Amino acid sequence: MTEITTSALLAELHKAAGTVTDVVAKLDDADVAAPSELPGWTRGHVLAHIAGISNAMARQLEYAARGETIDIYDGGYEGRTKAIELAASHSLAEHRDATEAALSRALRAFDGLVESGWNTRISFRNGTVLDGGLALWRELVIHVTDLGIGRGPEAWSRQFCEHLFDFLSARVPADQKFVLQPLGLPQVVIGSGRQSVAINGMITDIAAWLAGRTPTLGSLRASADADGVDLPELLPWPSSVPATR
Repeated sequence: MTEITTSALLAELHKAAGTVTDVVAKLDDADVAAPSELPGWTRGHVLAHIAGISNAMARQLEYAARGETIDIYDGGYEGRTKAIELAASHSLAEHRDATEAALSRALRAFDGLVESGWNTRISFRNGTVLDGGLALWRELVIHVTDLGIGRGPEAWSRQFCEHLFDFLSARVPADQKFVLQPLGLPQVVIGSGRQSVAINGMITDIAAWLAGRTPTLGSLRASADADGVDLPELLPWPSSVPATR
């Protein structure tokens, strides 16, 4: 797997933001109140989270440009949850305005970077602006599928799926290693345990499973010692806060 360049990541952020905007434009008020693909969340919750993480990441960059750091969310995980719950019941017009403003703010912050700026430290995961950009890419691409408006993981690009393989290797239990075998593509090994489990299927189905989403192409199979087995249990999503979706 090759690492994504900063110019390619910037292009992917614009593409993902455009997809969010296009999908939101297709919603009506009833859609917003309907259940999303995430248990216990309406589409309004997902939209509130998209706006929230976009604003949060923009703020990381705005402070970094001044040589300062700030927590990803005011009030930590509890503050994040409270903000989502408060905004979830907003009208479609309010969600559209909030989402568009947040995405524009985030893209403006990333567009204004010079190359060295991608290495600037931020508080998110005690990482860099590049880490923040990759996180926002994940959030936009995955959560737009969570809206359940006909754009599932099957639309994820090979580059995005391979990025998830790397990032979500943290979900492999310590005693296992997964031999990912995407159909028609080179295999990828994640994890370093002694027990080897092969995961075979379309690359998007493998990535969706690792991300805790439902594979949409029905191609996923697991095997160990040449025998079919159940898909392994995964560790929690690697997070900068105590819990996340």
